Formats: sequence, C-alpha cells, structure tokens
Amino acid sequence: MAERYLIDSSAVIKHLAEVFPIKGISFMDAVVDVECNISFITEIELLAWNSPNPSDIIIYKEFIGASEIIWVNESIIQQTIAIRKNQKLKIPDAIIAATSIVNDLTLVADNDHDFLKVPGLKYINPASMV
Repeated sequence: MAERYLIDSSAVIKHLAEVFPIKGISFMDAVVDVECNISFITEIELLAWNSPNPSDIIIYKEFIGASEIIWVNESIIQQTIAIRKNQKLKIPDAIIAATSIVNDLTLVADNDHDFLKVPGLKYINPASMV
C-alpha cells in the first residue's frame, strides 16, 4: 500500500503560497494530486485565519472542497487526550496528531517543535526537503 498523508494547515498555507523549497513543492503537488486528506481542525484553521490577502480565503475554500475531511471519533478523542496529557500540545495540534495516528496517515506539516515529540506519529516537513 502506498503512503497516505494528512495535511496540516501550516503545510496547506505554505504549499498554496509556494514558499516551500522546490523539492517540498514537488512533494506537496504529488500528495495533493493523489489524495488530499485534512482534519476538520485544518478546515476551521484555514477559514478562521485572517489572511492579509482576502482572495486567499477563496483559494482555501477550493482546497477544502477538493479534500477529504476527516472528522473526530472516539478513537481520535482518546488518542488526543493521551497526546495532550503526555506531550502538552495545544488541543488543535493534539487532534491533528491523533487523527494521523488513528488513521495510519503520515502527517505533513511545518511544525517540528510540536510534532516530532509525539511517539508513534509518522511526520514529514516539506520545508526540510532541500
């Protein structure tokens, strides 16, 4: 089975703005072309963010519309609680990490500080692809 991914809001924003290194942009293009999974938290974060460019919201809505949104369930809730208690991540990041773990997805994000300390989380940062 091919690797499957969950894309965090930080990666969505930087991918759409094309600020990742060329290898990171190519990686993100390949991921999005095959299967685009996001958490409901990512949808909230993208649409609640006050972008300096109002047209960004239109682009985010299009991205969300083309994505598979993964909703919370009891397994994600329990995993989130464990991550929050043990790694002290903010609840949205803990939900994102738990969603990745429970659904056996590799998390694509640009947040090494938080996500690298979560045991059992498969994680990749396109910003580090040089």
